[in-house]
Amino acid sequence: MKDFNGKVAVITGAGAGIGRELAVQLAREGARLAVSGRSIANVEETAELCRAAGAEARAYEVDVTDREAVLKHADEVVADFGKVNLVVNNAGVSLVATVEEVSWEDLDWIVNINFWGVVHGTKAFLPHVIASGDGHVANISSMFGLVACPTQSGYNATKFAVRAFTDSLRQEMKMYGHPVSASSVHPGSIRTDIAKKAHVGGDRDVAQMAANFDRIAKMTVEECAEIILNGIRKDKAQILCGNDARFMAVLPRLVGPAYQRVITALFKKDVA
Repeated sequence: MKDFNGKVAVITGAGAGIGRELAVQLAREGARLAVSGRSIANVEETAELCRAAGAEARAYEVDVTDREAVLKHADEVVADFGKVNLVVNNAGVSLVATVEEVSWEDLDWIVNINFWGVVHGTKAFLPHVIASGDGHVANISSMFGLVACPTQSGYNATKFAVRAFTDSLRQEMKMYGHPVSASSVHPGSIRTDIAKKAHVGGDRDVAQMAANFDRIAKMTVEECAEIILNGIRKDKAQILCGNDARFMAVLPRLVGPAYQRVITALFKKDVA
């Protein structure tokens, strides 16, 4: 997909952060936007920003963990816009807890949003994306979908799953000759509120953890969104956002499974 002008783009988790910025940048490039999230007030703010940039935009209240709601949403978007070219499954959450600490409820929570949310969005919209004749699916993973790290087993598992699911989708689209491609997106430490909203295990201080994250987060959402859109234009299988994400992509290739020793040494206890 070389050009976004006139394309219909669907973005989940669009009420803030990367999702909102992707919507605004796509609006500036002439895309038509269907933006969704759990807070209709936040998503409507995003839609207003898109309209201010001259784009057609509609806001939808959608819970990506609700399969039937996402299927209904896909039909609604096609009814409103006539087609769908680009889907960005961006909705996601963070969970910081050791395997010993993490609750079953938090594991269900993160798997339902980070993995099933991506699957629901992909499967619901894929027939429409194929029918568009020029389509792309971008699924947001993480740099921790490239390597695993301590205290993030649940998060790691969902982001690895998103990467594998998207890789399979990309191969299938090529194998069956569909006019659709797919990219897994791997942001590093981006300046968003994800750490402030994380679920945690043990006696971790969320405010302190978020402050530590803010200290190391170097890339803005504007820079991240620009990299993602350029990666879609170039049809990259993996889109890496930030020097930290690029480092994480290279590390396992250089040292193999020994990367775990490096990550353990680098992963400071106060950040976790």
